[in-house]
Amino acid sequence: MENIEALDDETTTYCEAVLKETKTKREDGVKFLRKWLDENKEYHVRRDSYTLVRYLRACKYNQERTLNKLKCMTKLRTDAPEWYKNRDPLLPEIQELMRLGVFLPLLRRDTEGRAVILIRATAHDPHRHLQDNVFKTGLMILDLFLDRFQDTSVHGVVAILDLKDVTFGHARQMTIPIIRKCVHSWQACYPVRIRSINFYNSPVYVNVVLNIFKQFMTPKLKMRVHVHGYDQKSLEKQVSLDILPAEYGGSGDSVEYLTEYWTREVTEARDWYIDDEEFKFIPSKTNG
Repeated sequence: MENIEALDDETTTYCEAVLKETKTKREDGVKFLRKWLDENKEYHVRRDSYTLVRYLRACKYNQERTLNKLKCMTKLRTDAPEWYKNRDPLLPEIQELMRLGVFLPLLRRDTEGRAVILIRATAHDPHRHLQDNVFKTGLMILDLFLDRFQDTSVHGVVAILDLKDVTFGHARQMTIPIIRKCVHSWQACYPVRIRSINFYNSPVYVNVVLNIFKQFMTPKLKMRVHVHGYDQKSLEKQVSLDILPAEYGGSGDSVEYLTEYWTREVTEARDWYIDDEEFKFIPSKTNG
């Protein structure tokens, strides 16, 4: 099947048991989505097999859920221009945030094969950097990561939100509309399974903001949220520490290396981002 990486026997067995995936289901699912897109041309979506299989896997091949997620993601890209328009990695504000290492997918996987994303949510200066630009930068990196590493569509991702040195200025940036949109994007839109969300280096008062996040989460996602405070052993119960940077008690790639890696990869993918902007919801003229 075009641009779908071949799976080894262990991963194939996992896909069959957990994602309900078979070769026939995969091929039929892609045909179904392409037919639907032919009939709903206002949804501009990449039509390659891997992109569509990502949605199917994220929804365990439930076609109704898959369509809902695809529609939500496509409309989000239109409704949130502050995140998805003019995503030029050469923009100074994007370069600056990338070099701060605000969003760092690890290059190694945990013991369950899951991708781990280190989100350094307080690495930026709230008096200098707009929160929407922080999210924009993070989502640019996330989109490239999910596109290039197909295993993320199988085993899902674990997020670690590092709140080291959080200030009142950081908290003030997290308005209710931004929190609502953030949660909506992760749980309803992005074609990836969120296996665990971990808040680390989090003082007690941060729970006020976290409780607002939880108000917009489904019961299933709430169960996957873990607040560790400053307890490294608590974090280790959710993710293998050995793959983390040394700054987090592991032996994996350093924060500096990952920052340089993703800054370079995103910058070199400038043409990909420019082309990617066309994929969004564009209402037909007849429907207004």
